Amino acid sequence: MRGNVVDLAVAVVIGTAFTAVVKALVADIITPIIAAIFGAHNFAALKFTINGSTFAYGDFINNVITFLSIAAVVFFLIVAPVNALMSRRAKEDPDTKECPECTSAIPVRAKRCPLCTSELVTATD
Repeated sequence: MRGNVVDLAVAVVIGTAFTAVVKALVADIITPIIAAIFGAHNFAALKFTINGSTFAYGDFINNVITFLSIAAVVFFLIVAPVNALMSRRAKEDPDTKECPECTSAIPVRAKRCPLCTSELVTATD
């Protein structure tokens, strides 16, 4: 939960390895399945030429599929669970409360608001 350089380095290495796996998955499994449905046998070979310039749009399609696959995995396996955990943690252990006078966020244990200096009534009073 803390930003750490070692954690970031590990994430970059794992992300690079994961990218290679997803590229292989897209090129070797997903693209042939799509090709079987739509009739194109190899997306990487799809291209057209205009005035001597070759545009390999099939390779672009493969890379878009790879990107969308990685984005979906990162979102559903990392972002969504971490957001759920953080929201659950925020509900269980609040760090701040709202001042009834000025509605600013103040520490839970505060007896006086630092902004409007109003005295706060605690549950033990």
